Amino acid sequence: MSDLSALPTGLAALTPGTWTVDAGHSNIGFTARHLMVAKVRGRFTDFSGTLTIADDPLQSSVQAVVQTASVSTHDDGRDGHLRSADFFDTDNFPEMTLSSTGITPKGGDYVLHTDLTIKGVTKPVDFALEFDGVATDPWGNTKAGFTAEAEINRKDWGLEWNVALEAGGVLVGEKIKVTLEIEAVRS
Repeated sequence: MSDLSALPTGLAALTPGTWTVDAGHSNIGFTARHLMVAKVRGRFTDFSGTLTIADDPLQSSVQAVVQTASVSTHDDGRDGHLRSADFFDTDNFPEMTLSSTGITPKGGDYVLHTDLTIKGVTKPVDFALEFDGVATDPWGNTKAGFTAEAEINRKDWGLEWNVALEAGGVLVGEKIKVTLEIEAVRS
């Protein structure tokens, strides 16, 4: 068991048990370079997840499922292309999953170690994890907030489509920043 006194103040309010991701108050987003000079942001609108908080919070686990067809970048043409076999291939791979493999402290925050599966390929990804606190909403529900960020190379999951630019570089950057802003409710 970890030395719980060494954990940041407030983590004790994260009571053991099952917490469910509140998709209406959460965001699963990503940022990609476009034309090597700009950033395009997108998100997934259909997802679910469960946090199982252990007596020792560092022994807790996270499971999440994202429906790949729910990708949204606010551009219908681009979203259709992202759903195609060039990228997520949503007809054959309708879900991507995230499963935690551990949590370690890092300074006043944490590292969330995960297995991320996209298009049937599973790779380890470490997320910088911040615990944002626990609060009770006006209806008596206990909620907890977390922010997690990681940078991945999309080619590691077979998302390889690209176009070389005449002036050099490529249309879509390989590095993708993934941001999880999660609000979970105690079940």
